[in-house]
Amino acid sequence: MRQVVSDVIQFRGSHDDFGRFQGKELQDSPILKARRRQLKSRSKHHYIVDEEKIRPIIQYFSPGIWNELLGLADALELSTEEALREFGGYYFEYGKSGCSILTGNQFMIRNYDNDPITYEGRYVLYAPTDGGYATIGPSMQITGRTDGLNEKGLAMGYNFINRLRSDDGFVCNMIGRLVLENCATVDEAIELLKEIPHRHSFSYSLVDATGKTLVVEASSNEVVTREGTICTNHFEKLTKENRYRMDDSLRRYEAMVDQQANIDNVYDAFRILNDADKGVFSKNYGAWAGTIHTAAYLPVHMQAWISFGHDRLPLIFDFKKWLAGADINAKQIKGKLESTNGFINR
Repeated sequence: MRQVVSDVIQFRGSHDDFGRFQGKELQDSPILKARRRQLKSRSKHHYIVDEEKIRPIIQYFSPGIWNELLGLADALELSTEEALREFGGYYFEYGKSGCSILTGNQFMIRNYDNDPITYEGRYVLYAPTDGGYATIGPSMQITGRTDGLNEKGLAMGYNFINRLRSDDGFVCNMIGRLVLENCATVDEAIELLKEIPHRHSFSYSLVDATGKTLVVEASSNEVVTREGTICTNHFEKLTKENRYRMDDSLRRYEAMVDQQANIDNVYDAFRILNDADKGVFSKNYGAWAGTIHTAAYLPVHMQAWISFGHDRLPLIFDFKKWLAGADINAKQIKGKLESTNGFINR
């Protein structure tokens, strides 16, 4: 059993100032050292960046995030090219993660599955003052998000499908950030997801404050939508993009289908994904497929829940109060995972 800790990060201000703030926080953090070791362990062709090509693309979708990257570069004394490679979210490679999502008209519950050694342990609340919606959720690659909720009540989470037949484009965590910071509704998110260039194949589950919920199946070649409240690691429409081995994805999918009728409230839904005996929570950390966090997002009530490890009560954040100016008292979120690896922030 490994004790893990995620730091709660709160910031209100411009993207450039946010980048500088994060850069200063990262200067003495183990996160950058760990990320650079991971970069060296993989083929360099995974990290090709062309500043002249990428800059106008990022600026088109989010000038603010481009300024955040520049702020990070300045604070960490990196070149723009180095900052893009580390934090730009345009070419970065990831392992074969799992993940499961269950939605209703008032919630999204999400298991983020991966190896803890890839997890930054940063839970971020950010309210930009220079454009874009305020967001709450765990970070990935510093600037990206694994899942989250924004001030308009849009919740988003994604599931890995395949990285074969990849192309130039943004990866999942930056796409998640772009959706949360730019879209107020499911319909707006769909339009953005159809326009964004996708590096790999992922499903994006969406729920908004009106109760609308939908799944977007996105690959580098095609983006389609489907009705549905359950999502694991296979496409239902773009089936040619699916991996050969889908046994575990189908098993978790059926486990949620079988238990969905027993849901009377959000907490019931949370337990289906977080309890070890329900068949969805995974302890397969060595294969990049163990459940690191179980998160819940409640668009109407503007709450975000999170826990690390199985059979745990969630820590509940009142995002509505934070948006009104009240800071979160919690500085850390603690948990335990049945893994030999901890997060890279410690």
